[in-house]
Amino acid sequence: MYFAALLARTEDGWEASDTELDDVETLSDLTDLAQEASVDEDTVLVYIEQEDAWFGILRVDGEEDPRIYVSDASAAARSSYGEILLTDELLGREPGAEDEIAALEELVDLDDTEDDDPDAPARPASSSTATTTTATPEADTDSDPDADSVPAGPIGELGILADFGVSEKDLLTLRTDALTEIADALGASEVLEAVR
Repeated sequence: MYFAALLARTEDGWEASDTELDDVETLSDLTDLAQEASVDEDTVLVYIEQEDAWFGILRVDGEEDPRIYVSDASAAARSSYGEILLTDELLGREPGAEDEIAALEELVDLDDTEDDDPDAPARPASSSTATTTTATPEADTDSDPDADSVPAGPIGELGILADFGVSEKDLLTLRTDALTEIADALGASEVLEAVR
């Protein structure tokens, strides 16, 4: 179950609208959606939540690059909307690295399928300690790049809402129904409730 909302700052306060993400496929699409809602290039926040799993915030200030925070990267990575927010830059990897990792893993799987079958019974049998010790880290190293590329827990800009009174510590403690607490801090509870 997903919920998405858009909060646009105006001279008279915040305006809220629920947001359909059906046509959003990339971060660029989401940024365009936010910029279209911007009044005089003021701040726009896009909030995406997968119930009880993770939430993400995209902040757009005029023509500046979008700023992103995701409460749990590994949970978001299993979601099509989460993947939009988890850019290569946010994850600290080279653009296109995910494709390279997938290709390498496919090669490793093809090469190691036959090699791993004999290794599997050999590991519990600890008869060749030296071989087992070297084989295990190599196997872990092969599987680690993908796991390491999407860490568990929060990722992104912790100070994304600091100027609106939501400190880094506050942001990290938000779990379920985070949008309500964010809206309270922004003074946007009433406008948000109207669209929720």
